[in-house]
Amino acid sequence: MRSLHVAGTGMLAQQTNVEVTSNNIANMSTTGYKRRRAEFQDLIYQNLRRGGSQSSEQGTILPSGAQVGLGVKTGAIYRISEQGNLSQTENRFDLAIRGNGYFPVQLPSGETAYTRAGTFALSPEGMIVTADGFQVGGGITVPAAARDVTINAAGEVMAKIDGQVAPQNVGQIQLAVFANEGGLEAVGDNMLLATPASGAAQLGAPGGPGFGQVLQGFVETSNVNVVQEITNLITAQRAYEMNSKVITASDEMLSTLAKLR
Repeated sequence: MRSLHVAGTGMLAQQTNVEVTSNNIANMSTTGYKRRRAEFQDLIYQNLRRGGSQSSEQGTILPSGAQVGLGVKTGAIYRISEQGNLSQTENRFDLAIRGNGYFPVQLPSGETAYTRAGTFALSPEGMIVTADGFQVGGGITVPAAARDVTINAAGEVMAKIDGQVAPQNVGQIQLAVFANEGGLEAVGDNMLLATPASGAAQLGAPGGPGFGQVLQGFVETSNVNVVQEITNLITAQRAYEMNSKVITASDEMLSTLAKLR
């Protein structure tokens, strides 16, 4: 019976749906996390009667056919790039992006990753780095003699040094934008990699056309809506149960056939 296979694909689809939702809920407190959404597609169809075919020698045409669907499959899992809330912190090296853009991060492998998580600090050499010690924005070094650091909306890092009246500009943090943000590949640790689907990164100064602004002393929180995710979880659970009931009903029908004498 086709219904056994169809309901099985439905249960697998809803299992994926629950996994995506559970990952969103698990990351509701992850800095810069963007929630995901699963999209599904119907599988191929079997034609019992093909619509538009001739039904007689006189050339009459079937106005509609008879197709039986074979289930569902996962089509894609999208990343929703909606702006998260901005949470104020006490760390002067915490940065948040208001608008479009990602912070470029230099990985030990030589690759450049991109992140919205702006929880940064200083390395022993005075470079601005991520929580894992990776360089941010091409390597900006703050002088050891600096007693205060200000990062403006344009990403300029201004160090206040004793004996100098004007702050010293020690570098500028650039942002990266992509033609298709949904094509970025997530690799964990709040990092994303460019792919052929995302297109090459376009670097620019914060506040420029198409680029967001940098806010010092803030971090961007997850954009997960807990109420919405719980609702999605309940819906997926009920859909899973309904598909399991279809399998139970199909099994009972097969059992009835087996008992025929």
